[in-house]
Amino acid sequence: MNFALGREEFPDDASRDVRNAEFWEGISGMLQATIELLYEMAEERGIDLDAVDTTAIMAEEERQREVAQAHPCAAASKAYADSVDNWFAAAGDLFRQKGEALATALRLNLTDVDPGAETNRLSDAVAVIRWHQFQIHVRLMRALQGRHDEENLADVLEGFPKDSDGSAKVALIGIDRSIAAWGKLLRDFPSRETETLEILVHLDRLRRVVEREFPEARAFVRPGFDFLDAWGWARGRGGSGSANGCPSPHSPTADLPKPATRGYNPTCSGG
Repeated sequence: MNFALGREEFPDDASRDVRNAEFWEGISGMLQATIELLYEMAEERGIDLDAVDTTAIMAEEERQREVAQAHPCAAASKAYADSVDNWFAAAGDLFRQKGEALATALRLNLTDVDPGAETNRLSDAVAVIRWHQFQIHVRLMRALQGRHDEENLADVLEGFPKDSDGSAKVALIGIDRSIAAWGKLLRDFPSRETETLEILVHLDRLRRVVEREFPEARAFVRPGFDFLDAWGWARGRGGSGSANGCPSPHSPTADLPKPATRGYNPTCSGG
C-alpha cells in the first residue's frame, strides 16, 4: 500500500528530486493520506487516538531523566564539560603567546621548528577536546536512560544488541580521544601541568566507571563505523584537509599561524 501511494505521488524521477517543489508537494499529500488512513484504521479497531495520557508519559520520562542525572557517570561527565571551559578560559594568554612564538619562527624561517606542523597538531588537539566536551555527557545520559527502558523490555530485546551499549561506546571513544588530545596539551603547556593532570585523572576515572557500568559497550558494533576502525580513525583524525571537516565551536588556536587548515572530522572517524 505504501509503495502504491508512493508511485501515485511520485510517478517519475523528476517528481522524486528533493530539489523539486513537486517532491515536497507529494510528501505533503502522502502525509495527509497516511494520517487519514491511521484515523480510519483506529476507528475500525475502537482506538481513541486522542485518549493518550501524555501527562503520565512525560512525568515518567522526567523521572527517568532525573535518575540518570544523579548517576555518577552523568555527574562526572557534566563536571568534565565544565572543567574544559574553565581550562581554556584560563589558558587564553598561553595560546596567544604560543601563536606569537610560532609566527616568529615562521617569519625567521627557523629550521628547528615547523610552525605549520605545530599549529596543526595543537589545532587538532583542541578540536578533538571541544567536539567531545559535551558529547560525552549527552551519550552517557542516553545510555543511562536507554538502559532503564531496556530493563522494562528485557524479554522482547533478549539476544539483540543494546542501544545503551552503543551510546556508552560512543562516550568511551570520546573519552579515549580526549585523553590523547589532553596529553598533547600537557606537553605543550607545562605551566598548566597541574590543571591538565587533574582533567586527565578525572577522565580516566570516568572511563573506568563507564566500563564497569556497561561491560559490553566496547564490543558493541556500530553499523557503518566499526568496520572502518582499522583505518578510518587514522585517516579521519584531522589529516584529510577536507572542506567537510568539522570546526571547533571554540577556537583558542585562532591566534596560531594558519599555514594549512585542518579540521577534526568526527563523521569520518565514527565518533
